[in-house]
Amino acid sequence: MQEGAGHSAAPPSSSADRLRVLDVKPLRSLKPIFPPSNQAPPLVCASPHGPFPANYASFYPFYIPPLPPEPEPPEHPEMPPTWAAAAPTPIRSFTTPGSSDATEMENGDKEPLRAGRKRASPVRASGSSQKRGTKTSFVRTAGTFEIPMSSFDSETGNREMTNYVLTTFDGLRRRLSQWEDAKEAPGGIIRRADLKASNLLMTQGLRTNSKKRVGPVPGVEIGDIFFFRMEMCLVGLHTQSMSGIDYMMVRGEIEEEPIALSVVSSGYYDDDAEDKDILIYSGQGGAMSKPGKQASDQKLEKGNLALERSMHRANEVRVIRGIPDAVNPNSKVYVYDGMYIIQQSWMEKVKTGANTFKYKLVRIPGQPDAFGVWKMIQRWKEDLNSRSGLIIPDLTSGSENVAVSLVNEVDDEKGPSHFTYLSTLKYSRPFSVLHSSYECSCSNACKPGNLNCSCIRKNGGDFPYTANGVLVNRRPLVYECSPSCPCSPNCKNRVSQGGPKLRLEVFKTTNRGWGLRCCDPIRAGTFICEYAGEVIDKDRMKWKADEREIDEYIFDTSRVYAQFKWNYEAGLLDDENSSASSEEYGIPSPLYISAKEFGNVSRFMNHSCYPNVFWQPVTYGTSNESYLHIAFYAKKHIPPMTELTCDYGVVPEDSIGSAYRKRKCICGSLNCHGYFGL
Repeated sequence: MQEGAGHSAAPPSSSADRLRVLDVKPLRSLKPIFPPSNQAPPLVCASPHGPFPANYASFYPFYIPPLPPEPEPPEHPEMPPTWAAAAPTPIRSFTTPGSSDATEMENGDKEPLRAGRKRASPVRASGSSQKRGTKTSFVRTAGTFEIPMSSFDSETGNREMTNYVLTTFDGLRRRLSQWEDAKEAPGGIIRRADLKASNLLMTQGLRTNSKKRVGPVPGVEIGDIFFFRMEMCLVGLHTQSMSGIDYMMVRGEIEEEPIALSVVSSGYYDDDAEDKDILIYSGQGGAMSKPGKQASDQKLEKGNLALERSMHRANEVRVIRGIPDAVNPNSKVYVYDGMYIIQQSWMEKVKTGANTFKYKLVRIPGQPDAFGVWKMIQRWKEDLNSRSGLIIPDLTSGSENVAVSLVNEVDDEKGPSHFTYLSTLKYSRPFSVLHSSYECSCSNACKPGNLNCSCIRKNGGDFPYTANGVLVNRRPLVYECSPSCPCSPNCKNRVSQGGPKLRLEVFKTTNRGWGLRCCDPIRAGTFICEYAGEVIDKDRMKWKADEREIDEYIFDTSRVYAQFKWNYEAGLLDDENSSASSEEYGIPSPLYISAKEFGNVSRFMNHSCYPNVFWQPVTYGTSNESYLHIAFYAKKHIPPMTELTCDYGVVPEDSIGSAYRKRKCICGSLNCHGYFGL
């Protein structure tokens, strides 16, 4: 997609922001700040455009300050749209305008961090309250939150800023979810950590792409997934928190008129959304009103009028498709499916007897596949034998609860070298025992906030996972309930012990041997698998180095791993336990695991200098003794069929065997380190 495609078809106007909130209803659970409960502000009832009481912070997109007059539009405002006509590329390699590289640039310092080394204090961004249209500079100050850029442009972003905003939002949302899970919520109270987190970020100005635009959004790539509508608002993909049609006002032949920017097809309306290249989209309002309200004909106004005008202007419209979340059936996963053109519109009478607008949107050719990938996976679910390149339906031979398929669509190789599948660690000697196993006294399941639970006390008083099993923070050590604990096997504090819950797939890559990917969308913080294999001691590691034995399946916690920020920003919350945001590891002694002869799917995970998976030390007991495990979690939201990668780390110069244990890196990242250590 060419930069700026479609902009000339819809020049902005001075009223572009004035009508952003026409079709948006206020979210009752939002507050302008998130203070302690005993200091909660009174209910504020104000027009979306103000005026507001003193000390009330307005919240985008419910209030937008007016912009100064825009310059005159170009002479030819209705030039035909353009798009890239190149052959389709892999779903994760499509570069959008403003993106420095298709590979995600993770936030955090580039300086490597040795495992176990104490991190510097997190830093806060200051001066975030700036006029729109200017770059906000952030000063690094101890005790607050960190931004990985020298300047931050909230109006037009790039891939790095998009990743930073989404990572910051999700870290904050997980922490707020942890708090909500620990409370005894009164009846009727809706827990919406996503709304609270987005409110806090909007108030601080931590968002990007606030300027509405026709065409692609800088830093957002086709195939990106979102688990919350507010994520799309924060990065400017779709700025309506509830409405399915996002639009802006532009100069028309006689007066200003609305044009559509993006639509969300989530199943609330009667859309025909099964075709991967054609979407029959229903208009808003009228016949599709809330239950109990009398159906009426839809009107050609607001979003409906915007779609009609966009059809005549032939400007591109972004399409986001909402798909049921297999993990949480009541929720949606939103996938950005690229640019569409509105080809046709008509009126249709629905079963309620009311007339509804219908719009036929056709996907612009030459774009990477996105929703088509989901449709393909759905066919595999129904008939695995239809999977091209399938070698073995389950290479674990039933060792895991969920089958792991083996696939090769590249060449004729029939599988990796022989190894014995092992679903967990194999400790050969008791030298790696941490301490005597601890046990909780919970009768059913450990409950967040129950400080009588010894397992929760071990975790610093916080339950390490949210109610849906997502890891809240990187921690020095996560203490899970042991098999000898009296709590039920379904206890939420046993996440890593049940093995992979996702439908993983070992596949042949074009240039990196065998790799690992997933057929399911993965939410940030989701457990993927542990690094299974044979635990070896330092003497054997030294022997391997002295004998020049090549073991490419060694996991070594003493290596130097690239530093990155993942936990919530403590400076954004009134958090008494600010140390909970610390990301230093507290492994009692180095752990060496070899998966060369014994291992699980984790042995196929390739290295990347900017990975989408990270490792976390976890401990739980067996036979009255506790042992250390290495668990892998998603670093960010990962679309299906995206290769899973982790950081192999670099062997320190003073470490055993470091003189020859360096390998050339071919991860393809823009700022690739050039090598990694084995």
